[in-house]
Amino acid sequence: MTFMETAEPVQSQAARPEYPRPDWQRHDWLNLNGSWEFMFDGKDEGLTEEWYLAGGPAFDRQIQVPFSWVSPLSGIGEDVKGTAWYAKRVKWSPSHKEHRVFLRFGAVDYRCRLWVNQIEIGTHEGGYGSFEFDITEAWKQGEDNRIVLRVQDDDEAYQTRGKQGYGELRGIWQTVWLEARPQQYIASARFVTKIDGTVEVEGMIEAHRSGEAELRCRFDNGAVEHRMTLELAEGGNAFRTSFQVEAAKLWTPETPYLYEGTLELGDPSAENGCDRVATYFGIREIGSAKFGGRGHRWITLNGKPVFLSGTLDQSFIPDGYFTFPSEDYIRDEIWRLKRLGLNFVRIHIKPEEPVKLYWADKLGMLVMEDMPCFWGEPDEKARTAYEREAREIIERDFNHPSIISWVVFNETWGLFTKTETGERRYLPETQEWVRSVYRWAKSEDPTRLVEDNSPCNYDHVESDLNTWHFYINGYQAVRDHIQEVVDKTYPGSPFNYTEGNVQSDAPLMNSECGAVWGIEGSAGDSDLAWHYRYMINEFRRHDAMCGFIFTEFHDVINEFNGYYRMDRQEKDFGYGSFCPGMSLRDLHSPDFIVIDAPPCRTVGPGQAVEVPLLASSYSDRYHGQAVQLKWELYYDSLEGRASAGAGELAVGWGGYGVRQLAALRLTMPQVDAAAVLAVTLQSAEGTIITRNFITFDVQSGQTGGVYALEGEWLSVRPASYSASQWEYEWQALAGHKLNGGGAGFVQYEIALPAHANYMTVSEIEVLFEAGAKTVLGKDKEMTTVKPNDISYMHGAKADPGMNINSYFMTDERSHSSLIDVQVDGESVCTLHLPDDPADSRGVLSWHYQSDDRKLDEAGSYGYLQRVRIPSRLAASILAKGGFTLRLSAESAAPGGEAGGLALYGRNAGRYPIDLLVCWK
Repeated sequence: MTFMETAEPVQSQAARPEYPRPDWQRHDWLNLNGSWEFMFDGKDEGLTEEWYLAGGPAFDRQIQVPFSWVSPLSGIGEDVKGTAWYAKRVKWSPSHKEHRVFLRFGAVDYRCRLWVNQIEIGTHEGGYGSFEFDITEAWKQGEDNRIVLRVQDDDEAYQTRGKQGYGELRGIWQTVWLEARPQQYIASARFVTKIDGTVEVEGMIEAHRSGEAELRCRFDNGAVEHRMTLELAEGGNAFRTSFQVEAAKLWTPETPYLYEGTLELGDPSAENGCDRVATYFGIREIGSAKFGGRGHRWITLNGKPVFLSGTLDQSFIPDGYFTFPSEDYIRDEIWRLKRLGLNFVRIHIKPEEPVKLYWADKLGMLVMEDMPCFWGEPDEKARTAYEREAREIIERDFNHPSIISWVVFNETWGLFTKTETGERRYLPETQEWVRSVYRWAKSEDPTRLVEDNSPCNYDHVESDLNTWHFYINGYQAVRDHIQEVVDKTYPGSPFNYTEGNVQSDAPLMNSECGAVWGIEGSAGDSDLAWHYRYMINEFRRHDAMCGFIFTEFHDVINEFNGYYRMDRQEKDFGYGSFCPGMSLRDLHSPDFIVIDAPPCRTVGPGQAVEVPLLASSYSDRYHGQAVQLKWELYYDSLEGRASAGAGELAVGWGGYGVRQLAALRLTMPQVDAAAVLAVTLQSAEGTIITRNFITFDVQSGQTGGVYALEGEWLSVRPASYSASQWEYEWQALAGHKLNGGGAGFVQYEIALPAHANYMTVSEIEVLFEAGAKTVLGKDKEMTTVKPNDISYMHGAKADPGMNINSYFMTDERSHSSLIDVQVDGESVCTLHLPDDPADSRGVLSWHYQSDDRKLDEAGSYGYLQRVRIPSRLAASILAKGGFTLRLSAESAAPGGEAGGLALYGRNAGRYPIDLLVCWK
């Protein structure tokens, strides 16, 4: 029987029916999730009135466990702090009547007190740790039993709360279950593995009577077996042993091999059975080391450098808050990380529930797990509560091979003390407490990297990782900042450390990055793709950098900067439009081509440009091989894709780190164009290893532009209209973009030159770039930036449509529009504009942003439209030397909202054109 088979859910109809500890499972158990009796105790009179007794009041509501009573899935959905009571009647007997009965709680926030059959069992404090009670003496086998739990959550300043402002954890928020164990049972076990196959096991056995017992380790379908005889005394018995795994299969994100099996104590043939725990381990080692004579360390996995491409996961779910609705949902969370090509995730300001860590183990995802923070001051009460909870968390999660790092504090939250002058200071005595917590965590778990404080204030004290946070927008600003950090990082440097503390040679990596808070009033809901690509290039440019953590995995209620929406819908980064097949996975490849150049620059037609390239390798998969570097410079000629040069060169791929490659020498097209340099690295067998690109705005500077078009043309700026009428109308991007929201029209008077007449012209066509137009709240009010404060960190709800920087990034939802095109009052065609998008394809809308700290419809773009004027109208137009062009928006689709119109000019959108009227 494999370990997965030992945990079949008993009550499949209950919410979250799976066994909640896949890493530590027993077969004889009962899931208590589902409907419980529930009642608030607003006057805190339940203890006095003895609500735990059989004659107490009937609890007047039903709650769905294991969901916080604030969350919608609980069936309560009320953010009431204070005290509440739970009750449930249960009839259950263990498979052996001599076995002991335990009531186990995945997590309860914050202070709880338990009665079983009117007998008080015990109490627990802490919102994130797992705990259990031995209820054997109170439990009535074969009869009804009444479980009563009093929970108190007053949001005290010393409580560990993390990011609960997003959605409060109150009461039971992880699975509750009953579990049977023999009189002698395995209370805990820790696996410490080495890449030579050595597995050390130490743990604790609880015995309710003394005697001899055999402990058996059986893994990998019996291929790995080990036995030891123990002489047990009554009470707790520590044990330690080790065994060797031959030809060990190492755990990595690419090959997440788990040695699944059981620990068994006692004689399986005995009448009362043995204690059998299904568990697993992964053989891997985490560390840091110097390579190739370098002065800096790299993070290592199994003795090899690893570049950590990661994201911040706040684990927030709209309906369950921090409790996932199903195991499938949890599995898919890890899969969604994997499909992006990420190998690393930081579980932010909270420990993750064991089922999610199991799927990280199973699917292969490296994890940095944070301790939850408190928001008050670091007084004795807060310190004691924190230390107790941190101990529970490390004890519970120690055996997960996916976890490679503990973060004990974040951004100095909870570490500031308000002085007599009103100043908030990170006091020296608090720094020493943080140092002591770091050292305690290292002694408790020397197998992992430990970080003292993931800093935004450059205030490390002592750490295994030299990390820092930044939220900066703008290519040059990001480039300069990362360069400065790298230059200031060396042993003995005071940079990034606080008050007399200095750097060791700990590896350098970023532990939060992005642009959401790097823009005045936050970035709102805007395109991530442009900033993300050049930021990753800058990280991979530096040999000393070991990884990054992007903020964040999913949107949350006040930050809309996730790879996915809060409801897990996908965003479209648009990379494949530049380099066919490219996705985020290419930016996360361990073997990477750095294009050491801006994401876009303005150049002249025919200009010679040199583009430096770098090789960045943190995998030995292709070392020693000749790989092919293919490149092409191309552009859209408005008649289709046109190549301006291409090449291929063999590159010897070998050695970890970053090294210079031969620069590319390009010659720009002879016309106005948004040109793209696309680079592909592929193996000798043709496997694509990674892709990358940059862009150029080839700008002739000539009136009307120079284009690869047949015939002649004239340009009309979108803002040069003769008449317009919209529900909402405004210009953006320095007047290069015209927005008409809702129903309405814009009209142009087109005057053709005298030489364009019916004797010389046979066809007339109008080209322009256009999209639909979503009208946001800020567009209606034309709001100014409103100040924000730390309440955003506590989850203050934000309306992205009211953020002055917002322009919703392209995702699965589309906002379409139907445009009626009229020439001289006659309708000639209807255009369907599928969306009002914003992503990396809005090259010019990004390139011509005027302020890194404020966004002006950044990344927005439209679709190239070609309207041929019917021949029946052409002769009249040529005879009078011009025509009236009207573009009208009526509705998005039959029965839909008015979709509006966005018209893009020369320095906006995707195509470097105004409205072009062409004739030949």
